[in-house]
Amino acid sequence: MRRGWKMALSGGLRFCRRMLAWVPVLVIVLVVLWSYYAYVFEMCVVTVANTVEKVIYLAVYHALFVFFIWTYWKSIFTLPHQPHQKFFMSYGDKERYENEERPEVQKQMLLDIAKKLPVYTRTGNGAVRFCDRCHLIKPDRCHHCSVCSMCVLKMDHHCPWVNNCIGFSNYKFFLQFLAYSVLYCLYIATTVFQYFIKYWVGDLPNTRSKFHVLFLLFVACMFFVSLMILFGYHCWLLSRNKTTLEAFSAPVFLSGPDKNGFNLGFIRNFQQVFGENKKLWLLPIGSSPGDGHSFPMRSMNESQNPLLANEEHWEDNEEDGRDFPESSSSLTIEMET
Repeated sequence: MRRGWKMALSGGLRFCRRMLAWVPVLVIVLVVLWSYYAYVFEMCVVTVANTVEKVIYLAVYHALFVFFIWTYWKSIFTLPHQPHQKFFMSYGDKERYENEERPEVQKQMLLDIAKKLPVYTRTGNGAVRFCDRCHLIKPDRCHHCSVCSMCVLKMDHHCPWVNNCIGFSNYKFFLQFLAYSVLYCLYIATTVFQYFIKYWVGDLPNTRSKFHVLFLLFVACMFFVSLMILFGYHCWLLSRNKTTLEAFSAPVFLSGPDKNGFNLGFIRNFQQVFGENKKLWLLPIGSSPGDGHSFPMRSMNESQNPLLANEEHWEDNEEDGRDFPESSSSLTIEMET
């Protein structure tokens, strides 16, 4: 009976936490809805007198608004990708691992699994990265998100404003969302400014539209500054092919830590997120190229790097009876906490 109450309480708390996680998203949605009403009706319809100016303002605004909402939607509802099943322990391996009491035997079990996987990054002490919560060998640039309770491919960070984990599957959409947000706020601020001045000096009558126009400029400027800082930071990360986590803690390779280990040059770094099809760079369609498990590295030559040497590397090994290339490294495996 007591156990049932504890389970019910735990389930209720998890439900409340999930609901509270949507509060920042709800705040953003409400602000955006108000900004739409204030700009379209109170500013353009009521305040702007010139018909041509009114049409131009509304046309450009709605174009930006569509892309802004579209990219925000994709950032929220594009689920983060988990590692391939081959990186997880099988049921039998997991059972033997958990029942084994000797640490050295556990390490050897993990070593045997890691030898078959294309992993090139390590922990700070040189061990293969292992998640003891998901029971998997972490692919390069993969991290465990405590909020999502799972390992996320090329994890950047967990963003409360989209209530989602930003990683390989949606980093392109997140960058586009930031870019269109900046343009959205900048456009509102620049077009509203002249009418803000007219209301301020009394050239326009003191109506309810005055409050909306004055407050609209203030909100647009406030969000523009904060979003511009965040967007600029992620542009810097993009130019160096880093994630937020890698900016704070440099990835560790066989040769040691290298903060520029994935830096391929600006153009290729950009293509690693947005792809090579220029027609899709501005559209939230598709996502980053590749599979999210392996990435080109600056320090590796083509014979060592499966992405640069052979795009069908995994398929060729499957035909030979192996799922992944054998690792030539003999490393101590330790669990990363």
